[in-house]
Amino acid sequence: MSLAAAGRRPLALVGLSGAGKSTVARVLAARLDLPLRDTDALVSAAAGMPVAQIFAERGEAAFRALETAALTVVLADGPAVVATGGGIVLRESSRTLLHTGAFVVWLDAPDAALLARLHAHDEMRPLLVGDAAARLATLRAARATLYAEVAHLHVATDGLSVAAVADVIISSYVL
Repeated sequence: MSLAAAGRRPLALVGLSGAGKSTVARVLAARLDLPLRDTDALVSAAAGMPVAQIFAERGEAAFRALETAALTVVLADGPAVVATGGGIVLRESSRTLLHTGAFVVWLDAPDAALLARLHAHDEMRPLLVGDAAARLATLRAARATLYAEVAHLHVATDGLSVAAVADVIISSYVL
């Protein structure tokens, strides 16, 4: 499949917080000359408040509904690189949209690496408040099979540079 043919299908990144979805998405968008779409940013813009505030004021269910709506729009909008939130796979409708509407890549790394990345960027997500290591392990246990269900490609990112991760994805996306 040529790059032009592959580009007709959005490329979506899924995985736990700290997996590198946003960082890798920026590199992929530049290298593939595709627009970058971030579902969390779209949800925040639609709600007029940050993700953490949506969780606090409206709850996770309301956030997930907004997230599915944003995903629907993004995938219908044509070729793009899509960075998703870590929990986008929790709703069956989102999983179906992802698997059928995009080439989905599951970015993965050991919990210790994910926590180190989050701490390095001073990023603590709403679902990791408290004992982040224990919460991350719980999220992995709940989501790993869901990521596997939607993913066309699984990339272990630990020990790889962002450029190397992008290389692996592009070689699978283009071929």
